[in-house]
Amino acid sequence: MSLKYRAAVLHEIGAPLAIEQVQGINLSPTDVVVRVQAAGLCHTDLEAIDGSLHYPLPMILGHEASGIVEHVGSAVTNVRAGDHVILSWNPHCGRCFHCDRGQPILCETYLSEGPKGVQFDGLSKAALVDGEALCHLMFLGAFAEICIVPAQQAIPVSKDIPFDLSCLIGCGVMTGVGAALNVADIQHGDTALVIGCGAVGLSAIQGALMAGATAVIAVDLDERKLALAAKLGATHTVNARHVDAVEATREATRGRGADVIIECAGNSLTFRQSTEAVRVGGQVIWLGKIDVSKDASFRWGSLMGEKHLRRSSYGGARPRIDFPFLAQAYLSGKLKLDELVTRRIKLEEINQGFEDLRAGRSIRTVVKL
Repeated sequence: MSLKYRAAVLHEIGAPLAIEQVQGINLSPTDVVVRVQAAGLCHTDLEAIDGSLHYPLPMILGHEASGIVEHVGSAVTNVRAGDHVILSWNPHCGRCFHCDRGQPILCETYLSEGPKGVQFDGLSKAALVDGEALCHLMFLGAFAEICIVPAQQAIPVSKDIPFDLSCLIGCGVMTGVGAALNVADIQHGDTALVIGCGAVGLSAIQGALMAGATAVIAVDLDERKLALAAKLGATHTVNARHVDAVEATREATRGRGADVIIECAGNSLTFRQSTEAVRVGGQVIWLGKIDVSKDASFRWGSLMGEKHLRRSSYGGARPRIDFPFLAQAYLSGKLKLDELVTRRIKLEEINQGFEDLRAGRSIRTVVKL
């Protein structure tokens, strides 16, 4: 099967992505070929461009995408040509130590092969026209017209949800909503504090409400994002540029602190604030991240009081269950996605899209292919 298509390729750290003609290679009987329809620009892609995430190059970035299945390998039984699918960046073997314990995000093959920039079978699935193999970010490389993945990464969903919205479910929405529904134990009547109102944080706000939280406090530095948080259901908003977020949380909870905190900003200060603002016996879920070589410090007393602290990368994702559920939640009006999209662009405009993301001008910019 001959496949030639366009992709956005990163050749060196800090350089613009180059739109190039590439070719599909190494198709296996367990692979599916997906014609990508839409892909979101995420901070993780930006970290790869800026070099705080270290991957081999050249590489096709993009890991938040949806599209239409064009071809299925001879061994594929659970996906069909014509299916509308959301792509998952967490393939897993299903039989290693961690998979056996229900922790696919820690799959041994996933963790060992990911830093190599290959697909899950250890091979590249794309090459430049001169034959040089290309790497793939997070087992996808979805800033391309075609994405070749194992069938387990292509999750069929309703054909009624638009691609430029369904793609968001593949990363930001799954991570935020999943943190509230799958990772945290939010009880009816709880107060949740969400720090950082980007795509993940705005999704976490909605997830906390879906889980039964009565009050959701949204914290950010940008009034526009806080206004959007209120539109999506936040009952309190705090501009941390002007107000101490910890004190504001205590005021809103009669001095007790939030029952659940979902940190989505990703900096040392907000990690520290999350441990100070949670009540004794409460829960802190860290979704944000900093450079893996950097330190984060805490006041020891803030960690006491039987507090539960947990880091989550993908909102406890169970893609074959969660992706169709989230798509249906949008279609039924329970989950708002339109408000998360700031801009829709062509593949040729992707570098400007990343400049907007770097400058904080966008929630989600979506490439429509």
